[in-house]
Parts: sequence; structure tokens; C-alpha cells
Amino acid sequence: MSTQLSRIDGTTGARRHFRYFDYVMAAFVAILLLSNLIGASKLATIEGFTFGAGILFFPLSYVLGDVLTEVYGYANARRCVWMGFAALIFMAVMSTIVVAMPPAAGWDGQAAYESVFGSTWRIVAASVLAFWAGEFVNSFVMAKMKIWTGGSKLWARTIGSTFFGQAVDSLIFYPVAFLGIWSTEQVLTVMVTNWLLKVLWEALLTPVTYAVVGWFKAREGVDVFDEGIDFSPFAKTESV
Repeated sequence: MSTQLSRIDGTTGARRHFRYFDYVMAAFVAILLLSNLIGASKLATIEGFTFGAGILFFPLSYVLGDVLTEVYGYANARRCVWMGFAALIFMAVMSTIVVAMPPAAGWDGQAAYESVFGSTWRIVAASVLAFWAGEFVNSFVMAKMKIWTGGSKLWARTIGSTFFGQAVDSLIFYPVAFLGIWSTEQVLTVMVTNWLLKVLWEALLTPVTYAVVGWFKAREGVDVFDEGIDFSPFAKTESV
């Protein structure tokens, strides 16, 4: 038996207290940080195909980003993007300070520590900016397509939003991080390949997204449509 959902606008959703929103936001930020901290530093090869290990788990943050916008609305998703942005900056600052601190006498792990946690300013800047812009585009497209489709065709909205969001993410990250270090051909090849892989991941995870969205909507009891919302990343929702 399907649950009857109450339709509310984005402003009402932004002011509403949801049962599970804080948990979803925490999961979103945790996956984002761990994907950048653990997965980004390792190249893996399976069956002759080499890729960044983080790509296996980073798309989960985009799935959660879709869930945030679909279930809780653009304004609440915007809060999570800013929270993730701040967390990434804190992680980058902390990593820089800790890596730069002189190691104690007798501790021989500095080189290994630097190889894992030491990143150039270009990679850090590229990662933070790409996440910020890509997530906002992803959420914007998701919210707008929900209005255009009347809340139907969730599969098209999740894949479409990832298509554009990850395109912006890749267009910022790879040139800012590697242009001039890698050849232009290498940058373009990796950029397009990783973009396509992330979109494919989103498509493959569509059944999971449907299940997760349905579970949260049934428990929150509402369906948020972002009509009348200010979609600026810098907008604030007035309190009641």
C-alpha cells in the first residue's frame, strides 16, 4: 500500500523539521571526505583498466545529493553543499599543517604520510571548486526537472542532473589540477573518461536511488517541489 504524500513548496520544506535530514547530511559529508581522503590517493588496475580508486565510492555522494534534493528540497541540499565545502576546506588546511610539521626523531613515516595526505595547492583548489560548482548544478537541474516533469521520471532526473553536474565538476577539476602537468590530450582523455564513468555509475545505481528515495519519502510524509525558491547558492531561507 503506497503512502499518501503531502505536496509542499521549497520554502516550506526549508523551514520544516525532518526526522532523517541530519543523518543524510552527515552521511553525505562523511562519504565526500572519505572519498577524497582515502580513495583519491590510490590508482587501481583491474583487468588492465586503470582508474582512481575513489571513483568507486565518490558517486555515492551524488546519489545522496539527489536524495537530498528530491526528498528535502533544494534549500536543504544547499545547506549540505556548503557543509561539505567547509569540511573539504578544513580537511585541506588540517592536512597541510599536519604534513608540514617536523617529524619527531626516530619516526620514519614522514615520506609515506606526505605521499598520502600531501596534495599540491592546485589539486586542493580544483577539488574544492569542482565539488562546489558540480553539486550546485546537480541539485539545480534535479529540482528544475522535478517541476518540469511534475515529479515523475525520477530516473531521468537523477541521470540528467548527474550528466550536467559531473560535466561541470570534471571541466573544473582536471584542467585546474593537471593542465600544464599532463599533456592536453591526457587531461581531455581522463576528464571525459571519468565523467562518463560517473554518469554510468549513476545510471547503474538508479534502482538503489529509487529504493532510498521511496524509503525516506514514506517516513517524512511529504513531497517537496521547489517552486518559488531562490536558486542562488548564496541565498538564505528566512526563518518563520
